[in-house]
Amino acid sequence: MNLSYWEIKSWLTNIDYTIVGSGIVGLSCALQLKERFPKSNILILEKGVLPQGASTKNAGFACFGSLSEILDDLKNHSEDEVVKLVQKRLDGLKLLRDTLSDSNIDYQQNGGYELFFKNDSLFDTCRSKVKYVNELLKPIFKEDVFTIKTSKLGFKTIEEQYIFNSFEGQIDTGKMMVSLLNLVLSRGVKILNSISVESFSEDNYSVKLQTNRFEFFSSKLFIATNGFASEILNEQVTPSRAQVLITKPIRDLHIKGTFHLDRGYYYFRNFENRILLGGGRHLDFKGESTTEFGQTQHIQETLENLLKAVILPNINFEIDHRWSGIMGVGNKKEAIVKQLSNNVYCGVRLGGMGVAIGSLIGKELAELI
Repeated sequence: MNLSYWEIKSWLTNIDYTIVGSGIVGLSCALQLKERFPKSNILILEKGVLPQGASTKNAGFACFGSLSEILDDLKNHSEDEVVKLVQKRLDGLKLLRDTLSDSNIDYQQNGGYELFFKNDSLFDTCRSKVKYVNELLKPIFKEDVFTIKTSKLGFKTIEEQYIFNSFEGQIDTGKMMVSLLNLVLSRGVKILNSISVESFSEDNYSVKLQTNRFEFFSSKLFIATNGFASEILNEQVTPSRAQVLITKPIRDLHIKGTFHLDRGYYYFRNFENRILLGGGRHLDFKGESTTEFGQTQHIQETLENLLKAVILPNINFEIDHRWSGIMGVGNKKEAIVKQLSNNVYCGVRLGGMGVAIGSLIGKELAELI
């Protein structure tokens, strides 16, 4: 890349902290570093034209886990670990809301609904565990989180009863990321887009980064690439693609809130007077363990059929747009936040909970210094 002296001097010289990834984690890390070290020179590198991965592509669920998800977590984690996971998600959401304000992210607490297909034994399992999980989470919420209610929403082939969570909310993902980007830029942090880190090496005092366009030195390096972490790190992070679609406006739409279906593998919500629906990766776990964006015919057809047969029966609708995002998952729900070497740190593997914990993981990442 043909860089001028001015470009090198102004953007690539005397860099204190370089952050790879301009998603929620990377931007939150930059904010915390600026708070602690106001005079520091911070550079964020982003491989996409916009923040790539999941931060600008998620469904906008401000959630901490449906009942079935918490029960699933309890199979692989102790009760204390699960309580800490839920607490961290709540703390992360509070930090996000406090940092940006509810109006700037269009936060709405319309409640969360877990639905079950008829004759699915999971409903009986969840119903029998409502009291147990409520007691487990009582120290956090001070009241019952989950209640059983009877559906009047007009869904087909769904159990009449569902599990309701009044604490769950939703946000406008686009507004959230624009607000976060503007806040970071206002603090004097520099962001360069369409820059991919190909490799890095370090000595006792600095890190040398080789990108697709230039090389430079930084005192410290923070990697916040989540689903793309395996491209430059040797950590236990598996990419997981999530396919999403959204309808055109629907007149007199009666659905309001966030909805989880089939163990959370399908999820949908209202956005204004549209329905946003995502999921289906369980139909092809291997194929969806990819860093490639795109859609597959099988999953897209399944999502559309779910809309037609279950969510919006007897209602005409059109699909307005389709997209996908890349999450970072693993065999444990805890994010990986740690120092990798003298001058390199990472905050990755958010397990599909980026909206909930991204701000907090960014803060923890910055506090490793």
